[in-house]
Amino acid sequence: MRLFVAIAMPEDVTERLSAVMGGLDGARWVDPDDLHLTLRFVGEVGRDAAEDLAAALSSLRAPAFPLRLAGFGHFGSGRRVRALWAGVEPQPALALLQGRVEAAARRAGQPAETRKFVPHVTLARMAGAVPEDAVAHWTALRGPFAAGPFEVREAVLFESFLGRDGPHYERRMAVPLERLPDADDWEEGEFC
Repeated sequence: MRLFVAIAMPEDVTERLSAVMGGLDGARWVDPDDLHLTLRFVGEVGRDAAEDLAAALSSLRAPAFPLRLAGFGHFGSGRRVRALWAGVEPQPALALLQGRVEAAARRAGQPAETRKFVPHVTLARMAGAVPEDAVAHWTALRGPFAAGPFEVREAVLFESFLGRDGPHYERRMAVPLERLPDADDWEEGEFC
């Protein structure tokens, strides 16, 4: 099984992202139904390791939070841009959630992630050499980008299936995030 933990994009954000996708030679666009923000890539694991991961994730506790996408970016440089993505506004609760997902993965026996967490939603992967100036031109034509905010209420364990037309993802488990009470919800003396 090829697994990862992510935040799925809600329908309105998916529609907003879909509206900007296209128009870049050499880009293989992500299926809009598969748009997500990866919290932890796990990779290929056996059934026992997948069950251990699911058990560790089931005990994860983190608050729900608002998230907003903003701007575009890419990985790679020069003539070798590898991926184009939508950025994420800084959000401490996202960093907290990602840290707790990482801790759960390590409790389940997964090796520590060595790459720095760069929150993003991948829009396209590049087929061949796509120059950075072509990506900059694509970005400039779309102007400032923002989507959301939307409420992140769960993290999802996905299984990835690789195919000729690109990967396809299926939900295997949802980890609900806790709704914290608003100040208006508090009754006097309730949260001491």
